[in-house]
Amino acid sequence: MKYRLLVGGKWVETKDLQTVVNPYDGTVVGEVFQAGVPEVEQAIDSAEKAFEVTRKLPSYKRAGILTNAAAQIRERKEEIAKMMTLESGKPIQFTRGEVDRAVLTFSIAAEEAKRIPGEVVSLDLAAGSENRWGVVRRHPVGPVASITPFNFPLNLVAHKIAPAIAAGNTVVHKSPPQTPITSAVLAEILMNSGVPEGAVSVISCSNEVAEKLVTDPRMKILSFTGSPRVGWYLKSKAPKKKVILELGGNAAVIVERDADLDPVARRLVAGAFANAGQICISVQRIYVHRDVYEKFRDCLVYETKKAKVGDPLDDKTLVGPMINSPEADRAFNWIDEARKAGATILTGGGRNGNMIDPTILENVPPDVNLYCEEAFAPVAILETYSDFDEAIRKVNDTRFGLQAGIFTNDARKIFKAFDEIQVGGVIINDYPTFRIDNMPYGGIKDSGFGREGVRYAIEEMTEPKLLALNL
Repeated sequence: MKYRLLVGGKWVETKDLQTVVNPYDGTVVGEVFQAGVPEVEQAIDSAEKAFEVTRKLPSYKRAGILTNAAAQIRERKEEIAKMMTLESGKPIQFTRGEVDRAVLTFSIAAEEAKRIPGEVVSLDLAAGSENRWGVVRRHPVGPVASITPFNFPLNLVAHKIAPAIAAGNTVVHKSPPQTPITSAVLAEILMNSGVPEGAVSVISCSNEVAEKLVTDPRMKILSFTGSPRVGWYLKSKAPKKKVILELGGNAAVIVERDADLDPVARRLVAGAFANAGQICISVQRIYVHRDVYEKFRDCLVYETKKAKVGDPLDDKTLVGPMINSPEADRAFNWIDEARKAGATILTGGGRNGNMIDPTILENVPPDVNLYCEEAFAPVAILETYSDFDEAIRKVNDTRFGLQAGIFTNDARKIFKAFDEIQVGGVIINDYPTFRIDNMPYGGIKDSGFGREGVRYAIEEMTEPKLLALNL
């Protein structure tokens, strides 16, 4: 099939087509028309004009649009899940879960559209300000430029578009080049949900063409999820815009002596290797207390060897392919670099095409890529520590700061970790890969700034405005 662009409320075809290929077996999934500068210009112009409509939409209408979208996504669950698996290689058990999460994201946004908060503020704090009161309301900012990566083809898009609609903004979404078809399907759903004409555009285009979304002054917000290199570059191009950046991480886990090791190992196998580790909060560094290290290491290796690798359309598959050959090359080379630097491969390390075996290493030097960069691959590193303070120092020894996981039942250590670990979220007795769609989600340091999670994204996409009353 050929999938058209949604530009300013109209379906558009162009002279350029991109072929989308299944990363597991190389078969063609479909073709997507590519936008050029004229289509992007039309999308921006339509978003600016439609904002005069969306900013005045009552909350019940905004909620109704979002509720309609959630219902249609639910009805088309299996179709959408299979498409995501075909174009991304993500195992179908996870794409089905992603459809459920997208339904939840739109449903939460429908509720939050009804309760965007405001407040009354006393302004009589100084002589001469008697009988003054302030009313504060949040107002939509304007058109939102949305850019997302391939690894969550549906729900990451939902986390941009749903809060924008809830807040009364318009959106121009740039689809990921590897997985544009899911975005095209979502565009169809939104068009059938009652979105005002021109309020949402969904386009596929080159990065060079998409840069106009970032630099054009009519676009008031940039919401970007992707690599730090691209994210910080785009921010430098948008010094006067509101910018929300979610830029990935190098997620760490601390396993204390009092943890129940068998279920922890099973959970960390899922956190490290699901979707071939192509998740920005995928488990990468695992710090284990030395008293239980050998037992936990053996358990983790055993559970890893049980993980099903292969056809992503198989319901039991945990580990599918890397998104493409260059990414598989990079991951395989990083594993080899660590091995040559003295690391020991406990299991895995092999490759078959775009498939990288789930790999666990120990004795990894801290200056190699697998340790200090975002692996974004089915790889995890094991290391010991002697005391909890040392473990916290190791977790913090990174330029990233998205989420971290701690397995312990010691309340003092839990709150110490919460106070001292330099991340946007500390997850207790679960892997750092945990996310549910109403929670604030984002990072610090090179992991970006601003927060997603529907209510928090609405706050980012609105501005407080004061009405000062002299009574």
